Amino acid sequence: MDDLKVSSEIAAKGMKAQATRLRVISENLANVDSTAESPGGEPYRRKLVTFRNQLDKALGADTVAVKKIFNDPGKLASKYDPSHPGANAQGYVLTPNVNPLIEMMDMREAQRSYEANMNVISTSRSMVAKTLELLK
Repeated sequence: MDDLKVSSEIAAKGMKAQATRLRVISENLANVDSTAESPGGEPYRRKLVTFRNQLDKALGADTVAVKKIFNDPGKLASKYDPSHPGANAQGYVLTPNVNPLIEMMDMREAQRSYEANMNVISTSRSMVAKTLELLK
């Protein structure tokens, strides 16, 4: 039964990491149109999440954890809108480097990973319950 507990704990940490990724993706989508309010200012920059292996000594197993959340250094696009308060002297406004299509694909991938981890926990619980039934 210890192995089932370990697998459930590993899956739970995977769910936590993917939940963080989903939160960051939703923040990116919420700010897809967030531009600077002052001339020459920077708009919202897409955020990215990286993961790392982490040894959990109590479990005696490698788990996943969020390594870092950082701003995507990618190029910002610009659009011509001289009436915008954030427009530069030439009338261009920098726009966020968030592509909604990429964010939706990342979201779907994170959801599937979250669901896979949830299925591991569900299966482990079911196996423990069946084992206890057999022992009665």
